Amino acid sequence: MSTTIRLATRSSPLAVVQAKRVQELLLEDSPDLAIELVLVESHGDRNQTQPLREIGGQGVFTKEIQRAVLEGKADIAVHSAKDLPSETPEGLALLCVPERRDPADVLVGKSLEGLGPGATVATGSPRRQELLRSMRPDLNLVELRGNMATRLAMPGRDGVDAIVTAAAALERLGQEALITERLDPLMFVPQVGQGALALEGRAGDPVAEVLQAIDLVDDHRCLDAERSFLATLGAGCSVPVGAWCVVDGEELEIRSVMFLEETHSIERRVHRGTDPAVLGRTAAHSYPGFEES
Repeated sequence: MSTTIRLATRSSPLAVVQAKRVQELLLEDSPDLAIELVLVESHGDRNQTQPLREIGGQGVFTKEIQRAVLEGKADIAVHSAKDLPSETPEGLALLCVPERRDPADVLVGKSLEGLGPGATVATGSPRRQELLRSMRPDLNLVELRGNMATRLAMPGRDGVDAIVTAAAALERLGQEALITERLDPLMFVPQVGQGALALEGRAGDPVAEVLQAIDLVDDHRCLDAERSFLATLGAGCSVPVGAWCVVDGEELEIRSVMFLEETHSIERRVHRGTDPAVLGRTAAHSYPGFEES
């Protein structure tokens, strides 16, 4: 391991804040570490106009960062866990899940009750769109791209009444005051990994030892269960599904949701277990079309 630990991150303001938080956590445990940020522009950052599902869905914010680690240009990739594809590339390993923030979705601009009939809400997430339609079928839903500053400026402009975003993003940016309504994750089930950070490194790299001090075991197990759910479905962010796992005593509890195109209905499940990988697979196999053969 080099004497300087290099953290690869997207160059967006939110991503940099997240990477600096990882830097802070590492230095709190090991003050003598030398840590530097390696800023990488992702495909998703270069193209901020097309819907994510048209330019590749999950992976558009992570591939270049992962490549930087694989090529030795950085030691650790710092990701928003919700951006990670469900399968880890060969040569990399998910080494650490530090503190997880609020996984909930939030409205900025107006609350659900405050939105008039036919009001316009911007969100590019198929999961968020279908959950909103199940609660307010009258809403006009439009795409949402751009960095956080662009998104947060949209309510009240160009006919947009509100946007949906992640509570954790606003918390990390210190902009919680902009939240108009927090959508209860028990019903408005979050995207897999929402609110969590995921740190990847080269498989077998001694840097994993440094990360152990900031790896939160419960948050890591919960993320493993959520990612197992997504991997079993073979789904990316273009598929209207969500999953949120919490620790309850000795067990894990995972809540999941899926929009079924055939019946135009939302189906929900709750499962409990102790093995994250098995729990995620069990949840996925409970949905029509994904039954275990």
